[in-house]
Amino acid sequence: MTSERMPLQVWILTLSAFAIGTAEFVIAGLLPQIAHAFTITEGQAGYLISAYALAIVIGGPILTIYLARFNKKSILLGLMVLFIVGNLMSVFAPNYEILLLSRAITGLVQGPFYGIGAVVATGLVSEKMAGRAVGQMFAGLTLANVLGVPAGTWVGLQYGWHSTFITVAVLGIIAFGFILTAIRSDSHSEAKNVKQQLAAFKNPLLILSLAITALAWSGFMTLYGYIAPIASHIAGFEGNAVTWILVVAGLGLILGNSLGARSADKNLAKASMFWASAMIASLVLVGLLEGNSYAFVAAVFVFGVAAFANVPSMQLRVMNHGGDGQELAGTANISAFNLANAFGGFLGGAVLDSQYGAGMIPFAAIVVPLFGLVLIAIANKKEAVIASS
Repeated sequence: MTSERMPLQVWILTLSAFAIGTAEFVIAGLLPQIAHAFTITEGQAGYLISAYALAIVIGGPILTIYLARFNKKSILLGLMVLFIVGNLMSVFAPNYEILLLSRAITGLVQGPFYGIGAVVATGLVSEKMAGRAVGQMFAGLTLANVLGVPAGTWVGLQYGWHSTFITVAVLGIIAFGFILTAIRSDSHSEAKNVKQQLAAFKNPLLILSLAITALAWSGFMTLYGYIAPIASHIAGFEGNAVTWILVVAGLGLILGNSLGARSADKNLAKASMFWASAMIASLVLVGLLEGNSYAFVAAVFVFGVAAFANVPSMQLRVMNHGGDGQELAGTANISAFNLANAFGGFLGGAVLDSQYGAGMIPFAAIVVPLFGLVLIAIANKKEAVIASS
């Protein structure tokens, strides 16, 4: 292993993140179908986003505290089993309530998997490549949005939304097989005990970093989760067009993840402020251009770049302040991401069902991230003081 080359294990984590990311975001392309299937509004269907996210927020840290005593490979395998079960429940859900429950069960996987996986990834590379290792793992999320989500949406349009969840379950089985065969039980350090992990949360900068993620990220899912209704109701696209619009958005996420990872390694403080500001600006751009079909698509691409460029710096900042509790801190940050996603799902759904409609969603999405910018400025100042002392 050299500092210039990513270990195979990191690529396996990327594959697993792809499966989980597809499960999380594919719902964005299925909202109209699910709403029709269960005779509910698209806004109510959007609450499936929030159910998944809230499971991560609440269940992720609790599971991580419990699982910290076990071998990391065993943890990752067990989580993938739960992931498969949750998606199969979605396939056979007889009503909206069971579908909500199945989404919550699936959501329990993401926080521990990404939090522990990010620690494993950074432990496999040199310190100067830590941001890129995190970015590489989270590239699975961006790849999910380029390939997994559009493909899952296409499968749903062609064969019904149940088929999409079957496909996602199969992805989980494939990821399980690769973890089983390619990740060694001794290829990473052991987790610290629970007291050591919890002690990390006495650090005010860790709490501040988690708050930054929860606030600055909230605009992402407010828009991304409702691209389908915006595209059809405002931009004038037919329902099938959402597949390739999500591909365009996903390409933006890939580029943004790469740019964000490198800029976080170069200067974390500047990267976090720049990309959070860029995401807010991109939301305004989408809102201004959503009435023009192709300008809207271009703006969605810009939004994808600006939004996902935030991910490596947000995760790396938390891990920098995690001390002996990096696993739990990393998982808590995934919870913070998904607290933002849950809020975004509720906010987008409420705006969609209100008198303002889909056209107001991008503008509503900028409000909370503005507070995140303030916290980033505060954190950068405190970190600069510590670095100079």
